[in-house]
Amino acid sequence: MTTAVPASAARRSPAPRLQLVGERPPGAFADRADGARVGYLVFLPAHVDPVALMEAHGIRPEIHPLEPVALPARGPEPVPRAEPEQSADAIRVDRDRRVVEVDGRELDLTYLEFDLLAHLVGNPYTVHTRDSLISGIWGYGHIGDGRTVDVHVARLRRKLGPALRNRISTVRRVGYKYVPDTR
Repeated sequence: MTTAVPASAARRSPAPRLQLVGERPPGAFADRADGARVGYLVFLPAHVDPVALMEAHGIRPEIHPLEPVALPARGPEPVPRAEPEQSADAIRVDRDRRVVEVDGRELDLTYLEFDLLAHLVGNPYTVHTRDSLISGIWGYGHIGDGRTVDVHVARLRRKLGPALRNRISTVRRVGYKYVPDTR
């Protein structure tokens, strides 16, 4: 819970005040009966010492220094690809430039259409459920249903044209898969 302090009140009191809002009474430990801990995020001006402020209000600060974590060794930086991956398939996806080429011509795709097609092309023969596509492409928490995926697949098929539209195959009552050219 956050409570806004009026600007006029903030200007009147020169000393910062600390007020915790929650189920815990002042001075009680942060441990709960179920073993979980409660934490608070407190914003203070840069010149205020948080430990001194907490002690002045009767709160015992718990300070746990972080142990240094060894970061994995980084190899050489990958060199960006200038050209899309060459393949025998007529549909080529260049993720770096966010471009899809079909038989040498560039498709005009929306942001989500590109992400959907790139995901399908990048995982050929894998059946993707509508729900997995919604969470993977649109993101967690997207409000929508399987019809959203169906509409975007229909638009992609239309943009791919009659010769290539069957590359995005429907798996009835499940979802979609990408089937590359098998010539």
